Amino acid sequence: MSDFDAFLEIRRQAAEAYVNGHAGPLGVMAATACPASFFPPRGGHEEGAEWVANIYARDAEVFCEGGETRLEILHSDSVGDLAYWTGLQHAKVRMAGKPEPVEMHLRITELFRREDGGWKLVHRHADPLAEAGA
Repeated sequence: MSDFDAFLEIRRQAAEAYVNGHAGPLGVMAATACPASFFPPRGGHEEGAEWVANIYARDAEVFCEGGETRLEILHSDSVGDLAYWTGLQHAKVRMAGKPEPVEMHLRITELFRREDGGWKLVHRHADPLAEAGA
């Protein structure tokens, strides 16, 4: 097992914390140096390591305790100081202002770069999973 494969378990734990309103674990793995970018599920794009980390923290605030998520990794790899995974993220979350849980199904691509001896998230692309031909 590569160190990136082991890291992916930490990434799964960070995703679980995030959908429960806790951005801290994702913040620890967010890039601290540019370039860094985020293509959020709502559209648009964000750039800059500090800015992107702040967006992650702000967006986590809409989630409440009681969420759950599963990362369905279709493929991943690491070569030298770069790594990625791509796949799907399935979640049932509790959101501020919504009485019932909300289901989310996203297509995900995440890119990582080794910084200070650890893997850091330098790009996340997340968009809603739509049925083919829809």
